[in-house]
Amino acid sequence: MSVEVEVISREMVKPSSPTPRHLRHYHLSFIDQITPQINNSMVYFFTADSVTNKFNVNEASDVLKKSLSQVLTHYYPLAGRLMTDNLVVECNDEGVPYIETKVRCRLSHVTDDPSPADFSKLLPYDMDEVVDTVLGVQFNVFDCGGIAVGVSLTHKIADALSHFQFIKTWAAVTRGGPEPVRTHFQSSSLFPTKDLSGYDPNTHIGQHKAVGKRFAFEASVIESLRTKYSRKLSEGQKLPSRVEVLSTFLFNRFVAATKEEGDNKIHLVTSTVNLRTRMDPPLPEYAFGNYYWYVQMFPTLDKKGESDDFFGRQLREEITKVDNDFIVKLRESKEWNPNREDMAKAIEKGELVPVAFTSLCRFPVYEVDFGWGNPTWTGPPTWKFKNVIVFKDTKSGGGIEAYVNLTKDDMAKFERDEELLAHVPVSSSTSSTKSKGYTLVTLNGPSHLSHPAL
Repeated sequence: MSVEVEVISREMVKPSSPTPRHLRHYHLSFIDQITPQINNSMVYFFTADSVTNKFNVNEASDVLKKSLSQVLTHYYPLAGRLMTDNLVVECNDEGVPYIETKVRCRLSHVTDDPSPADFSKLLPYDMDEVVDTVLGVQFNVFDCGGIAVGVSLTHKIADALSHFQFIKTWAAVTRGGPEPVRTHFQSSSLFPTKDLSGYDPNTHIGQHKAVGKRFAFEASVIESLRTKYSRKLSEGQKLPSRVEVLSTFLFNRFVAATKEEGDNKIHLVTSTVNLRTRMDPPLPEYAFGNYYWYVQMFPTLDKKGESDDFFGRQLREEITKVDNDFIVKLRESKEWNPNREDMAKAIEKGELVPVAFTSLCRFPVYEVDFGWGNPTWTGPPTWKFKNVIVFKDTKSGGGIEAYVNLTKDDMAKFERDEELLAHVPVSSSTSSTKSKGYTLVTLNGPSHLSHPAL
């Protein structure tokens, strides 16, 4: 059963007060410069019972539009237009597209068997759709009375934490809470733009189609893997984190599944880091902008081709290097030469295999209460890059959802891996199988990575 979405109305929501003249131009930062122009998107699902306890659906939409207008006076760049050639957002108060739709199915049809192919229909923009608007909202009403609020915020000026902090603030304004709206728009002064002649961050978007699957790991399963990977640690060494544990496990299974006889391929692993907490003084979590960086490493493999204890340790060591001294050098250097041309050639030849990890764990993904409680579930649309693994906390229980995105051929090999199958049984008759604390859900479509992580 496909999800059919009918657009009922489109309008522009403008700030309730005009943006002052001295704030009419919001300049991009260096990290904004190197960030692909994609849309950080998320859909927030609310059951009919939670919404109708306070509003009917029409009232709920009106309340959201009113509070959005109010919060845009504080987040003034979001109502402007992105002028990429000039590296600036023109804060002209033209407003945010707000779309209302009717979804011809029950909300449970989407949330019981989550598919980003369906989520994309509940959002104002595709993830790789290039638009000059900074923010878009889609208010979706299901046949059962449940609603889904789809939000797309351009990654060109905001990372994932900025997305979630904005949504959390918008929800607080909607509730009419007493807490003040706190904003911080200083990214361009902290990370001035650089000379990036010849570099195009959008080059690789959509080059490789991929399929994705969502694996939900319960806390008990993660703890079991943590025990396994901790056996080789020396006394006094810090135990691996949940993300380090799952990174090691899934990387090992990917390498084992895709390795061929006589294979001399080198794996380049990247992981994203949140810079806010690593600066001196640290930035508040509501600092708006792109405040992420990535670390790179070439994992050391044992004779079995695995990286049980080395991977997490190497990852931690590389992340530790991203300290205030590193950030100061990054800010003060006049140019940026990522040496990506040679790397791109090696990847194109198949000599270098990139694998990217990012984590949304501990981000306020579910701290979104518009007055009718937190969402019953949240989910992203399809992504756009291959060999990407994204982690997100489950709503409760201390578990983690891992979104694994590979090419069609590699995914077929990955799913046949015996050790993976020992933990995650795959059923050919259904896209969702539960056993041994794991849930496997098929995500139809390509993939992309460009989020910050703690």
